[in-house]
Amino acid sequence: MNDVLRTLREARPAELNPDAPVGDEVRRAELARAMAAPAEVGGRREARVPRRSRVWPVWGLGLAGAVAAASVGVVAVTSGGGDAKTPGGHPQAGAERPLDARTVLLAAAEKLDGASEPTGRYWHKSTIGTSSWLAQGRGGEQYTVLLTEKSDEWAPGRPGGKMIASQQRLGVKPASAADAAAYRRAGSPVTLSLRVPIQPSGKGGYKALKLPTGPGRVEKSSTPLVDGNKVYWLGRNVTMKQLQSLPADPNRLKKEVMRWYDGHDTESSSVPMTADAWLFRVAGSLVTELPVTPKVRAAAFRMLAGLKTVDSVGKVTDPQGRTGNAIGMKSKGVSGVVRRLLVIDPATGKALADEEVLVTPSAKEPRPAGTVLSSNSVMTMEWTDSAPK
Repeated sequence: MNDVLRTLREARPAELNPDAPVGDEVRRAELARAMAAPAEVGGRREARVPRRSRVWPVWGLGLAGAVAAASVGVVAVTSGGGDAKTPGGHPQAGAERPLDARTVLLAAAEKLDGASEPTGRYWHKSTIGTSSWLAQGRGGEQYTVLLTEKSDEWAPGRPGGKMIASQQRLGVKPASAADAAAYRRAGSPVTLSLRVPIQPSGKGGYKALKLPTGPGRVEKSSTPLVDGNKVYWLGRNVTMKQLQSLPADPNRLKKEVMRWYDGHDTESSSVPMTADAWLFRVAGSLVTELPVTPKVRAAAFRMLAGLKTVDSVGKVTDPQGRTGNAIGMKSKGVSGVVRRLLVIDPATGKALADEEVLVTPSAKEPRPAGTVLSSNSVMTMEWTDSAPK
């Protein structure tokens, strides 16, 4: 991976750090969200999921930017409940009442009950992620830009193989019409200066990072499996065999994954996390990235259906223009109250995308409620015999 993307990942605040390792205290695997290369934790290597190559944002995407939604596919709520916003930051008038979260989740589980997946040599996952950053213009003017990145990962189905990853920055563009105007006033530079926090927690000042606006080259990596057979992180290092052996009963699945809950974030022991939030993270990984059976994904949905803290947002359009039902859970972080969403295809029961939306900004948070902090689309998630390319 190139240095620019690595620097951006390492700059993310703790509550927006679900996928890339930035050190011992922020392992950043989000159960299965991490970079392909193993990291050193406590003197030993930890398995890293070649996950999402998504860059979680330091600066949010203002939903008032209709240009952003049209050009890069920011998830837009088209009917919702609670404090969900449409791409203007306002509830949509006349929107139909959304199905409750339990109904959405149980319906998705039923669809997956009848699904099947062939096995193969590799577990292949392809994703497209978008994040927003603050760029420095002329005379101190600042504007928001969107960074889009594509990632492909192949995990070997048997011990002794290597984790293969391919990543590419697709480009950077202004987030809205107003940002585009500021970009033009800055001279439409081909290289931007981004304002990046020095520490992952967002404390301790900022530094400028130069980033080209055009696409980057494809970066490939190949990493041996930890201990020869461990490929993912699910509260601990796990093998393909262990993932394939997870129970398809929701109560047994919950009991199994809760063995690894210890009162804190899935990746950082310094960040407290409730049991429900931890389960939401686990279930999110099971349905959006991990090589588990469809019945286990169904069990994960049923596990979430039993949580009162999960709510329904309604019908949304994911970053790739696909319509689905969104369910989510709120949590508090440095930026304020944030809702983590899962977008589910009602026709297949599969997860299409996930995102984080700012619900209630903290006192020091400059971004408004409704800001999409990040979005990520699952394009491919399947077993294949085709060699990585």
